[in-house]
Amino acid sequence: MNTIEGLWRFARQARIAHHIPGRVRLKLEGKADGAAADVRHFVDAASRTSGIRSVNVNLLARSCVVEYDTALISPSAWQDIVDGTRSPHAEQLLRSLAHA
Repeated sequence: MNTIEGLWRFARQARIAHHIPGRVRLKLEGKADGAAADVRHFVDAASRTSGIRSVNVNLLARSCVVEYDTALISPSAWQDIVDGTRSPHAEQLLRSLAHA
């Protein structure tokens, strides 16, 4: 599986529930089948990505909170990713996640 495509698939299962620069809460809305693997893949990649301070997942609440450094990750990247918009900021973040 292409790592970046797997991350795009994860993003299609999410929406932004709350976002302030430096902290974003994602609600996971995708189907249960395969979603847990996508979440694990995202958390593993995010925990090794420069600019991401922490990733906390609550699978019961289907929620994920990411704290990040706005000097390294553009706040607009998160909205672009969940919208499926392949903007330069979104692509940069996903490349960082894929190569972490």
